[in-house]
Amino acid sequence: MSNNTRTEKDPLGTLEVPADSLYGVQTLRAVRNFPISSVRPLPAFVVATVHIKRAAALTHKETGRLEPKLADAIVKAADEVLAGQHRDQFVVEMYQAGAGTSHNMNVNEVLANRANEILGSARGSYSPVHPNDHVNMAQSTNDVIPTTIRLACLMELREFQSSVELLASEFEKKGKEFYHVLKSGRTHLQDAMPIRLGQELNAYAGSLRRALKRVVEAADYLRDLGIGGSAVGTGVNVEPEYPGLMLKHLRASTKLELREGKDRIQLMQSMGDIAAFSSQIKIVAVELSKIASDLRLMASGPRTGLDEIRLPAVQPGSSIMPGKINPSIPEMVNQVCFQVFGNDACVTAAAEHGQLELNVMMPVIAHNVLFSMMILGNAARVLADRTVSGMEANEEQCNYWLERSAALATALAPQIGYARAAELAKQSVKEKVLIRDLVKRENILPPEEIDEVLDMRKMTEIGVPGGKHGGVSAG
Repeated sequence: MSNNTRTEKDPLGTLEVPADSLYGVQTLRAVRNFPISSVRPLPAFVVATVHIKRAAALTHKETGRLEPKLADAIVKAADEVLAGQHRDQFVVEMYQAGAGTSHNMNVNEVLANRANEILGSARGSYSPVHPNDHVNMAQSTNDVIPTTIRLACLMELREFQSSVELLASEFEKKGKEFYHVLKSGRTHLQDAMPIRLGQELNAYAGSLRRALKRVVEAADYLRDLGIGGSAVGTGVNVEPEYPGLMLKHLRASTKLELREGKDRIQLMQSMGDIAAFSSQIKIVAVELSKIASDLRLMASGPRTGLDEIRLPAVQPGSSIMPGKINPSIPEMVNQVCFQVFGNDACVTAAAEHGQLELNVMMPVIAHNVLFSMMILGNAARVLADRTVSGMEANEEQCNYWLERSAALATALAPQIGYARAAELAKQSVKEKVLIRDLVKRENILPPEEIDEVLDMRKMTEIGVPGGKHGGVSAG
């Protein structure tokens, strides 16, 4: 042993561990075994695991299974981590041994070493507090990690909801601001009937809120905890009081609404609840990506595109074309959403790949669902703050395109029939004549009815153009 290392031993032998590290030999083996991505565990994953260790120490202190002095030291060490300390000591990346044993032991070793320091012992002594015997008492990776994933998702849900709701609210504000702005609707990227810009933006808010509601509904299944299942869900080496007490202490420390799982074997075997939750996160990304693409289309131009809205300029858009401004934030949002789609595909495959009493693919499940929540929530907030809040309507350009829409002939169909209206639409495009001018020129309607039938504002509301039910003759 040098001054920079300490010797630690596990069932496989001894290793030289950095002297100043709070992690130990099993963590170091994992770091050496899995040099795959350099991506360390997300903070939510660490925090949720530490909450479980803290609750376990309090539970065993309450039952008398763990000496109060040791329990208190573990709790104090856990509280330091929860307060933001020692976060650099959680070093096992997401691609690791199945089930998350490496991460579980990383947490056990950090808390054991810090608890021993609190009690006056040296790092690496594992006396009087041992990672397995005391920090991991009555636990298995197999019930800790599923519980960790559930807690982490629920804890991150608050911020995720806030971010998506912020974006929905910004669209709603802009919907009110631009409710008077008429523009051409488009279906199949072709001319369609008029719509108000405010109606489009309000619909974006509604889509986001409906998707978020489904996320919250899926999250309710995550409130059922299987902690206490131990190795295979049967509760071996676990006191009968343990699950209920764990629930009590976890509720107190996380402030979450949690339930004791009725079937701990099922909760250990299946990652279905997590996969369903991930799927609903993906649906938020589906809605958000579509919205971002719409914003890019409506902002295209400014001279050769639609140019119906103006997005705030956040950075120069080209290294070669002076003055070019791109929809940089919506472009970023699209990319984030594509990543979420991939993350969910990974979660789906990993959730399916459990065998018998355990799903060993939990580390990558945990990372991907939490990563999706983080990046999608951040993207929604940035889109709200840096794009939607400063978005402007180009009302003049909206009117320009609307007047030239061949789809306005649709309003004539109740009066002159579908076939004749279709002929007028084709003629309008071919001759580059506005529908209104064509109706006047061809004497399609009496002059006093033209403005009423072709009232584009009324076309954005339910009803028959011109206030009539149509009078198309059979002949």
